[in-house]
Amino acid sequence: MEIWDLHCHLSGLPGRTPDERLGKLIEYADRMGIARLCVYMGMEWAYDPSPEKLREDNDAVLRAIGRYPDRAFGFAYLNPKHTQASLDELNRCVRDGPMVGVKLWVAMRCNAPELDPLIARATELKAVIFQHTWLKITGNLPGESTPFDLVELAKRHPNATLICGHSGGDWERGLRAIRPHKNIFADLAGGDPTAGVTEMAVRELGANRVIYGSDVAGRSFASQLAKVYGANIPDSSRRLILGENLKRLLRPILGQKGIRV
Repeated sequence: MEIWDLHCHLSGLPGRTPDERLGKLIEYADRMGIARLCVYMGMEWAYDPSPEKLREDNDAVLRAIGRYPDRAFGFAYLNPKHTQASLDELNRCVRDGPMVGVKLWVAMRCNAPELDPLIARATELKAVIFQHTWLKITGNLPGESTPFDLVELAKRHPNATLICGHSGGDWERGLRAIRPHKNIFADLAGGDPTAGVTEMAVRELGANRVIYGSDVAGRSFASQLAKVYGANIPDSSRRLILGENLKRLLRPILGQKGIRV
């Protein structure tokens, strides 16, 4: 089974430069048999990045994936508070560059209308859109999205390919929230490798809407792979989750860029 990891970061890794850090990440990935990595958000995270910080973070990822084009894909980090700057980054990194997706984090809740031009442009470019989501019993950050917010966005953009980061954290609620919306896929990354999460995702969504990710370096490859390897699901479902689903979602934009997988 070829494994593609949806959810990787350069932060928290040894190395002075982006390509040194990605090289170390690939070294770890090789131990676990992971073929491809999706990387975003630069060397150090910014909760509410300025246009200058967005460009700096995306430049870091461009440098890293440029060193390892056969092992890693980049997603453009955007901030909906800076609409034009984010559109400019989308065009620079995806339309005119090698990136294949969009990463949205906690600067603004994703049900806000400010996201609409970004989602529309990303959809035109066939870019996959990854949105961090969480349901916290202690209360979310002011701009932190929930799966319910993502559902609102999905209804406005039925042709967009949206990924629900962390399956909402509280995955039992998150998976049920996104279940009716066929253009939303579940990311298994982050959190402890709790028994039952992958089985429920397959039961509620179907195996073709569930995607493996790790959230390294915040989490280990091994602990997150355990969610899939340890799940009581058929090997056919495991194959979809570990790589085939992500390949299918990325194939249109990879084809546009002349990348065959």
